[in-house]
Amino acid sequence: MPQLQSALIQCPYCGENLDILVDTSIDEQDYIEDCQVCCRPIEIYASADNGEIIELWARSDSE
Repeated sequence: MPQLQSALIQCPYCGENLDILVDTSIDEQDYIEDCQVCCRPIEIYASADNGEIIELWARSDSE
């Protein structure tokens, strides 16, 4: 069962703070999500343990 947790990231392109939802039922995930402001693709990595986010970062897809 998905366990969604809200988290803040910063767009590596425009610098806007973005609120995303992370599925903490997945131990490790790496995916692309478009910025809600500038629409550029952000690579997001998240790892979770026991329903809590333990690592989260966002970077441009070219890094």
